Amino acid sequence: MMTNETKAEASPEGAGAREGAEPGKALIHLDGLTKVFETEEVETHALSNIHLNVRKGEWVAIVGPSGSGKSTLLAVLGLLDTATRGAYMLDGRSVLDLSAADRALVRNRHIGFIFQSFNLIGDLTVFENVELPLTYRGMPAAERKQRVERALEKVGMAHRARHMPGQLSGGQQQRVAVARAVAGDPLILLADEPTGNLDSKNGEAVMQLLTELHKGGATICMVTHDPAHARVATRTVSLFDGRVVQDEQRR
Repeated sequence: MMTNETKAEASPEGAGAREGAEPGKALIHLDGLTKVFETEEVETHALSNIHLNVRKGEWVAIVGPSGSGKSTLLAVLGLLDTATRGAYMLDGRSVLDLSAADRALVRNRHIGFIFQSFNLIGDLTVFENVELPLTYRGMPAAERKQRVERALEKVGMAHRARHMPGQLSGGQQQRVAVARAVAGDPLILLADEPTGNLDSKNGEAVMQLLTELHKGGATICMVTHDPAHARVATRTVSLFDGRVVQDEQRR
């Protein structure tokens, strides 16, 4: 799956731009995906019979009211949760029945996460936060350094590499989180309300950053409650009561 990784690392275009990415190919294929939460008293269908394809190079905004299943869908896509039934193919490989260790490996190597709450580690520097997922791969130090520096430069945070997260503004912390997500050159970026904890100015700056990454070839699935931000994406998928009720291609 990563046979052209070395060539991709040299590319200035960044995440999603690895050689042989074949724009337009289905990167994510969901067929009848269903997620049911059960207790002794109630059965809740968080996702119901989801059929969805996401092609390489797309930017998909996932929208819908609270409780519609947006975050559950993103968690399943990111292998942070498992579906009750259905099929999930990631880059042509079934990932629903992987062992816990294999799921962690796929997350680390092929999925970049951007969370609303940044999820930076307070006692690590900016550089160390971005480097940490690469360390888990067993990547050589020289290669880690090159990737981290390139990612921080891409998001405009190279000058803050030795700062601690607590010394940064919210907008700066989210930029670091984006750098951490793209440093590993993932197949897909999953963003869960990436501007939710930011003021309007910093939120627009993060959206511009995502736009630049998408222009560089990144595939993005983004949960958002902001209609204006959803319109920036190339496609909008609307959920209601765990079902896809609209799928609009913008361009």
